[in-house]
Amino acid sequence: RRAFLSDRELSGITDGLEEGSLPVGKGTVPIEWRDRLSPGQLVVHEDYGLGVFRGIETVSRAGGPGALSQRGTGALPPIDALVLEFAQGQRLLIPVLQSSKLTPLAEHESDETQLDSLRGTRWKHSMERDRQRAKEEAKVLIEIFARRELERRPPWDEPGELYDEFVRAFPFVETADQLRAVSEIMADLSGPFPMDRLLVGDVGFGKTEVALRAAFRAVTSGHQVCVLVPTTILAQQHYATFQSRLAGFPVTVGLLSRFVPKKEITQTLKRAAEGTVDIVIGTHKLLQDGVTFKRLGLLVIDEEHRFGVMHKEGLKRAYGSVDILSLSATPIPRTLAMALQGLRSISILSTPPQDRLPVTTFAGPWDTSLVRKAITYELNRGGQVYFLSNRISRMEDQHKMLTAFFPDARIRIAHGQMPERELESTMMEFYAGKTDILIATTIIESGLDVGRANTIIVDDSQELGLAQMYQLRGRVGRRGENAFAYFFYPDREGLRQDTADRLEAISTMTELGSGYAIARRDLDIRGGGEVGGTKQHGSSRAASFHLFYQMLEQELARLRGFETKLTDLRLEQGKHIPGASIPPTYIPQEEVRVTLYRRLLKVVGVDELCSLMEEMRDRFGTLPEETRLLCALTAIRNFGGLFGLETVAIGEKETSATGSLGELAPHLRELGGWIVLGSHAEGPAGLKGALDLFEAMRKANKQDGQEESGL
Repeated sequence: RRAFLSDRELSGITDGLEEGSLPVGKGTVPIEWRDRLSPGQLVVHEDYGLGVFRGIETVSRAGGPGALSQRGTGALPPIDALVLEFAQGQRLLIPVLQSSKLTPLAEHESDETQLDSLRGTRWKHSMERDRQRAKEEAKVLIEIFARRELERRPPWDEPGELYDEFVRAFPFVETADQLRAVSEIMADLSGPFPMDRLLVGDVGFGKTEVALRAAFRAVTSGHQVCVLVPTTILAQQHYATFQSRLAGFPVTVGLLSRFVPKKEITQTLKRAAEGTVDIVIGTHKLLQDGVTFKRLGLLVIDEEHRFGVMHKEGLKRAYGSVDILSLSATPIPRTLAMALQGLRSISILSTPPQDRLPVTTFAGPWDTSLVRKAITYELNRGGQVYFLSNRISRMEDQHKMLTAFFPDARIRIAHGQMPERELESTMMEFYAGKTDILIATTIIESGLDVGRANTIIVDDSQELGLAQMYQLRGRVGRRGENAFAYFFYPDREGLRQDTADRLEAISTMTELGSGYAIARRDLDIRGGGEVGGTKQHGSSRAASFHLFYQMLEQELARLRGFETKLTDLRLEQGKHIPGASIPPTYIPQEEVRVTLYRRLLKVVGVDELCSLMEEMRDRFGTLPEETRLLCALTAIRNFGGLFGLETVAIGEKETSATGSLGELAPHLRELGGWIVLGSHAEGPAGLKGALDLFEAMRKANKQDGQEESGL
């Protein structure tokens, strides 16, 4: 028998199936390839502030517990330490077990980077202010949570045979992300609380199909669906998609937009009020007075970031406990902040369609020669070009310029102030390939899927938001061809810092599925706005922003009574106790070791830790003693409190543990060498004692899981 392996299988990239037979997208790579911490990268230490990561150093241990020394005696096993550099070249060595205090930032150091000082107090004062603000916001959030807990609605009917038939009619293979998002939405709809879920996914990653399945279940449960979109063109596209996908099923769809005759609009509004139309797709016309639904059950808001706060808050007030599904490639900072705070549920589609290539992106001052070269290249390969200008007054001049450069090209203009029929015919001609260059405003931000349009040129990009730029870039590269996006700004104009940050973000974040990362970066730049108010962004804290959400999470857990305390862990240094580390002899690549340290300290629960250990064993071989000790200490410190452990001291002569040990006691006795008396236990020393405690936790966790499934 023969097996044929390519570099794709050997390097860990698979086209296979995940557990549960969910198809995974092409190019699934190990996490540390995408999430690496590299030398020169900025990091935030929660005690000292903004610094620069300089790599790993293997250091000898000397002195008391936890002490580090590069000039140690060498009597104790050496351990890895992360090296951070702060202002004035001050260095700090961080033991890997403390690396959970680090938050990596996307940026690398530059000439403008202002690092914090190890001796200064600015960072500590900033953290105190953030802690106070976290307490205030947590109280507001708890009040909002409490109000939502009072809202109830009957659970929706479970999906039946008709729904299964609708799913089978989908002509493509769903991605694992799509199936996961559908599962999460269906669970929401089966519960007693109204859904408020945010679905984040790049253009073409399958958000519409997920929304269609939610809408279909709504209709089969006896509800109406309202689909709100920002532009007339997108409304037309969705209407065509819904009609095509629902063909052959007993579901009626109506459209409200300025392209629809008044008589037809009146008829659709009447049917919505009577309950005889199942799904209504429309633009802002759906927000006007007089639009009513007899039995509205689901509100879908597409391109959620294009609607103002008052629009969305007004909808929630008007429709009460209706279920809401918001779709966006790049949610606005306030929306993403609310999702990160737990106020809204979030599902992320990050798996790209097959054969999709990243868009090559350039951001810089206006360059006429580059514009000519870019358009010439696209036209010579038989493609089409978007030329975006957000000033209608300049469009005629730009039309003359492009006509002079390309006299044989078919060039048209499209903007929102044109007569409806003329705009519609202009867009449809471009879609049909009868136009080579389309000069347009941001009306194309959410538009038709034009496969031959693979170059976009954006003038005056300094006037656009990061989400807008990302959406515009999503207009090209919809097929398996190389695509290009150029974002220009006037060369005579100095850029504000936040504008420069946006342009840098759009030019560096070019990976497929980076819409969520773009939204997170926008949140970094502009801040998250007000939780209880209407500000969509603001109050950015730059480096401390990431830590603010950790503080808020901890404060919410404390107010809700879910706070989990870390176990007080003491490890005695000795010749016979290995250093807790991932040694270079096991994994030589420094960046991979750093990321695995971070993954270890961020795992949630014993099962996830065991899964990570199995992954390491599968990829790198049998875990050495140092790494087994590191995993055991991670489990004891992070999850020991869940099993009643309060203090654990691991020494060269014995290991002692205190706390409510009833859950662990029988498993410790089974392992042998342990004496458990009430709230105190003593057992083997060193590595054996740490591994025994971890094994007892694993068995107790497995037993709990079996009992839960039995119930």
